[in-house]
Amino acid sequence: MTENKFSKKVVRWIITLNALFVVAVLVLYWHTGSEPATLIASWFAFTTGELWALAGIKREETRKGGSNDEGVH
Repeated sequence: MTENKFSKKVVRWIITLNALFVVAVLVLYWHTGSEPATLIASWFAFTTGELWALAGIKREETRKGGSNDEGVH
């Protein structure tokens, strides 16, 4: 699997997990009337950090002229 396909899978996975997290928090709020504000902030800080790290890796690869396994398909 090339790095580009892996990156796209990671991004899709994080978006899916964020959507599932939002649904879970809404269900929790509906049942309890309580909002887990710290958990929400921590979750989105974590996923945003992961996406920024992935973007940084991709930016460095682009700056250096592509990924290491260029031409491998």
